[in-house]
Amino acid sequence: MKIYLPATKVTIACLILLAAFTNKAKAQEVITLQHAIDLTLERNLNIKQAQLSEALSEENLKQSRYNQLPNLTAGPQASFNFGRNIDPSTNQFINQRIFALSGNVTSQVTLFQGGQLRNQVIENKLLLNADRSNTAKIKNDLILNVVTQYLQILTNQDLVTAAQQQINIAKITLDRAQKSFDVGNQTLADLSQAKSQQSTADLNYTNAENQLELSILTLKQYMEMPPATEITFEKPDISKFKDLNALYDPEVVLKTALAINPDVGLAEARQKAAEQDIKVARGNYFPSVVLFGQAGSNYSDARKIVTLAPNGIDPIYSNYPFFTQLSDNFNQSVGISLQIPIFNRFSARTAVRKAKINNENAVVGVQLARNNLSKIIYQAVWDVKAANKKYQSALQTYNANKEAFNAIQQRFNVGLVNSLDYNTSLTNLNKSQFDLIQAQYEVVFRSKIIDYYLGNPITL
Repeated sequence: MKIYLPATKVTIACLILLAAFTNKAKAQEVITLQHAIDLTLERNLNIKQAQLSEALSEENLKQSRYNQLPNLTAGPQASFNFGRNIDPSTNQFINQRIFALSGNVTSQVTLFQGGQLRNQVIENKLLLNADRSNTAKIKNDLILNVVTQYLQILTNQDLVTAAQQQINIAKITLDRAQKSFDVGNQTLADLSQAKSQQSTADLNYTNAENQLELSILTLKQYMEMPPATEITFEKPDISKFKDLNALYDPEVVLKTALAINPDVGLAEARQKAAEQDIKVARGNYFPSVVLFGQAGSNYSDARKIVTLAPNGIDPIYSNYPFFTQLSDNFNQSVGISLQIPIFNRFSARTAVRKAKINNENAVVGVQLARNNLSKIIYQAVWDVKAANKKYQSALQTYNANKEAFNAIQQRFNVGLVNSLDYNTSLTNLNKSQFDLIQAQYEVVFRSKIIDYYLGNPITL
C-alpha cells in the first residue's frame, strides 16, 4: 500500500531532515592541527589585545610625527558692553552700549627643542616594533600551546581506546571466571580477582575519558570556541614519525633560535627603545626656539565716520561699515620666542638618570631572554633524546609483555595458569601499552618543539 503525503508535509519533512543533517554535519566538525592553529590566531583574545596595543603605539608614532608640524588656532570673540567702556577701536572712554567683535589666527612651529621631537619619533617607532614583537611572541606561544594540547588530545584518545580494550578483556576474563567458579573449577578468590580487574579497568577508562575531555576543553579555550561545540580531531599516522631525528646539536639550534625567537626579539626591541629614551630625556637640558605668527582684526559699532555738513562747520556722524572696519583694523605679527631652562628643580637630571636605569634594566632583560632561551634549547635537545630512548624501551617492554600474555592466556584457557598470574600478566600488558602510547606521542611532541625553535612549520 502506498501512502501519499501532501506537498507541504513533504516539504516540511525534507526541511527537518536537511536541518538534522546540517546539525549533525556541524556537530561533527573535524579539526586538524593547522585548522586549530588558524582558529586560535584568528579568534584568541590575547592576540586581539596585543594587536590593540600595537594599534595604540602606531597612533603614538603618528602623533609624534604630527608634533613637528606648525599648529594653527583661531580665537574669535564677540561681546556687548554697557556703561562706561573703552571703545576697542579708538581706545577712548565712552558711556554707551557697545557691540564689539574681535578675532585672531595664531600659528607656531618649534624650530629647536634639544632634538626631543625627532628623538621621540624614533623612540615611538622602536616602541611600535616592540609591540609588534610582543604580538609575534604571543602568537608563537599560542601555536606551541595548541600543538602541545592537540598532541595531548591524540594521546588521550588512544589511552581511552586502550582503556576500552582493557574493559573488553576484563569482561571476557570475568565471564570465564564466573563460569569456572559455577562448575567448581575456580575459587571465590579467583572470581574476586577477576571482578577487581573489571573494576580497575572501568576506573582507568573513566580517568582516561576525564583527561580527554579536559584536554579538549583547554584547546577550545585557545580557539575561543564554545565548550558545548562538538568537534572531532584528525588523527595522523603515528607510524610515519618513527624515524624522527632525535640527534640535534644544541649550539646549532640555539644559533638559529636567537635570530628568530620572538622572546629575544621583544627584549632587544624594548632595549633599543629604552636607549633612545635617554636622548629624549637629555633634550630637557637645551633651550627651545619657537617661530610664531599672528593675524587679527576687530570691529566696534561705537566707531563712527565723521564728515562735515555742507556748511563746513557741523560734524555728521555715520556708521563705520563692518568689512571696511575689519580691513582697516587688520594687524599682523611674526616673531621668535626663546625659552632657556635655568632651574627646573632637577627634573631634567632625574629624567635622564631614570632613562639610563631603565636602559640598564632592558640590557639585563635581553641577556636574561638569551640565557633563558639557551636553557630551553639545551633542555629541549636533551628531552627529545630521552624521549626517543624512552620510546625504544617502551616498545621492547610492550612486545615482551605481549608475548608473555599470549603464552599465559593459552595456558590459562586450558587451566594450567591460575587467575592471579593471568591478571598480573594482563595488568603488565595494559601498563606497557599505556606507556608505549605516551612514549610515541612524546617523541613526536619533543621533535616538534625543536622544529618550533628552528622556525620550521609545525605539521602532523
